[in-house]
Amino acid sequence: MTETKSKLVIAIDGHSSCGKSTVAKDLAKRLNIIFIDSGAMYRCVTLYALENNIINNGIIDQPLLQEALSKISISFKFDAQTKTNETYLNGKLVENDIRGLNVSNHVSLISALGFVRTKMVELQQKMGDTDSIVMDGRDIGTVVFPKADLKLFMTASPQIRAERRYKEYQEKNETISFEEVLENVKNRDHIDETRDESPLKKADDSILLDNGNMNKEEQLEFIIAELKSRKLI
Repeated sequence: MTETKSKLVIAIDGHSSCGKSTVAKDLAKRLNIIFIDSGAMYRCVTLYALENNIINNGIIDQPLLQEALSKISISFKFDAQTKTNETYLNGKLVENDIRGLNVSNHVSLISALGFVRTKMVELQQKMGDTDSIVMDGRDIGTVVFPKADLKLFMTASPQIRAERRYKEYQEKNETISFEEVLENVKNRDHIDETRDESPLKKADDSILLDNGNMNKEEQLEFIIAELKSRKLI
């Protein structure tokens, strides 16, 4: 365990499939503070919409989704036995369900909706009101916690990110081609960067972390060194 200041907020933004959640989880464990996976929150909303016919043929019934938001409960739990973070949707463990390709293909459309982002930001800010946290996502340093103690913007080339995601699908024995995964990565980048509501962009005071040629340990040590240089730990 590394000692931190009394209340520490670390915001990690960046492109899809660049390992934000992995680094954020490892950092939270290292600092013994809470990890909040904001991307999982949008994936939960997407999964709920898919399972309840709010999305049909790629078209979102926005009035129905807006009404449904009050019925969606999202929570995170740390499994001490497996030392992993788990995501729950309305009390059901959905950690694997929200990582599937169908959710991946629709989550950027859901997260581009202003009323969804407003609700998720409200929930995220409540989570960071009292506790030290590490949160990753697309607009954490620009919208959710613009005054975070440390902001990072992670990225890597689309090819490298697609290779990482493709490997994950292979390990889950999911039948999908690399070309499909690469196309998904590129499409999500385009939607995230061009949407009207909170587009993905690097905050002026965030640190760029291109991890294309870095392993998990190197990324973690990079962040720890930055925290120490700012006397935050």
